[in-house]
Amino acid sequence: MNSLSRTLTILALAAVPFLSSAQTAPAPAPAPAAAAKAPPAPTLEQRVAGLEAYVGNTDPTAPLKVAKDKDGNATIPEGLTTPSVGVAGPGHNAFMMICAALVLFMTLPGLFLFYGGLVRSKNVLSVVAQCFGLAGLVAILWWAFGYSLVFGKNFGGTFLGHIFGGSEFFFFEGVTSAPNTDYAYWLSQNVFAMYQLMFAIITPALIVGAIAERMKFSAVMLFMLGWMFLVYFPMAHAIWGITGDMNGVWNAGAAIKAIDFAGGTVVHMTSGWSALLLCIILGPRLGFGKKAMTPHSMVLCAVGTGILWVGWYGFNAGSALAADGVAAQAFMTTTLAAAVAAFTWAALEWILRKHASILGLCSGAVAGLVVITPAAGFVSASGAVLIGVLAGVVPFLAVVYLKSKLGYDDALDTFGVHAVGGTLGAIMTGVLATVDANANLATNLKDVVGKTLVTEQFKAIAITLVISLVVTAVLAYLLKATIGLRPTEEEEARGLDISDHGEEGYSHNS
Repeated sequence: MNSLSRTLTILALAAVPFLSSAQTAPAPAPAPAAAAKAPPAPTLEQRVAGLEAYVGNTDPTAPLKVAKDKDGNATIPEGLTTPSVGVAGPGHNAFMMICAALVLFMTLPGLFLFYGGLVRSKNVLSVVAQCFGLAGLVAILWWAFGYSLVFGKNFGGTFLGHIFGGSEFFFFEGVTSAPNTDYAYWLSQNVFAMYQLMFAIITPALIVGAIAERMKFSAVMLFMLGWMFLVYFPMAHAIWGITGDMNGVWNAGAAIKAIDFAGGTVVHMTSGWSALLLCIILGPRLGFGKKAMTPHSMVLCAVGTGILWVGWYGFNAGSALAADGVAAQAFMTTTLAAAVAAFTWAALEWILRKHASILGLCSGAVAGLVVITPAAGFVSASGAVLIGVLAGVVPFLAVVYLKSKLGYDDALDTFGVHAVGGTLGAIMTGVLATVDANANLATNLKDVVGKTLVTEQFKAIAITLVISLVVTAVLAYLLKATIGLRPTEEEEARGLDISDHGEEGYSHNS
């Protein structure tokens, strides 16, 4: 075999494994199916419209206006919406989470420091415990039922729909990071739910001021359990729910065209009027009118007042539900009303009593904050100043003269500040609300604002009074006949800190 033959033979033998492998190799896998066609990218017009809706806090689902070229031909499809539908805005979410924290800060620690400083030292922990206890109780109720009963809507069109919103959000079912656009275009529903929870927490806690130092912890918790279902949830739904019968701003079919920006009716009137009747049913503290019951620490009271004022910006500005111009307006009016009311209250004290007390300054500031609450996002700066003056005068007269004349033991002036202030605020909102301050008033109320709005406010006030007082009476007398409302005289004399909680606010051990 010559060299050429040997070379060819070697190459042939070397190729055998490769040929064999090729013959036994599996067939190539079929090509993957073509991917589903991706949706078209948003147009420039859509992107710009989405950004404008976010910045302006407007509806991202609204159809875009049809742009036309010089020949009159549409340049974008008619009815095209933005790519931002169902997406929360991070800036608005951040703002509202801060506001929610501020409102909780009002209760824990603001309110219990304010109230705690005004009671005697033997009862300071009882106030703290009641505020903390209510925070836990109300949070559970809100998660299970409250949020849905206030802000749901599947009961609409039924008799129950006049009282509650719906059941679709029970146990926070469907409460996700996507917006509930019935209430806010750019705010995650879970953030909205948490923000509204803070309102639900502070409202019953305000009642604590009227019954301080003489109502058992167990009775407080059971009373508030029933009160939330029978007063707060129905009233919050009526005023703020999208299907509420007194939501004049957003429900075109509302029977009463009332408005309440941040809770003058829902929060302060319900709690304040309930507090008055409850303290009367309870009766006065042991020794009331016979011995001094001076605040044990005005320092704590003043610190609590400062916290309440700061937290109130979350209360009022946050009620815009977005970091927008309405929130800015509410921030401004809140500041003016609180400052003017504090000064006015102190000035009246100086004129009538020749001194301006720290308690007066604190009471005036809180009264100003209360009265401006229903009006904060609806009135001008001048309107806020007028409200501040009235807030420094009318609650002052209620606290200083009306209470002493009628003789009821409203321990920490919840009625004088919150009931009287909330009622005054609701009335003044009807008088001073203007479309110039809030364009939303032109949606369903353009024929009411500046005309018959104050009449609608009086209707809402009357309904709030009836519900608050009737429910309070029923619950109070029911508990009085069963578990009792008050501790024994011995326990009350010793102080609720020891009798209810087995602790002391201050240790006197050396």
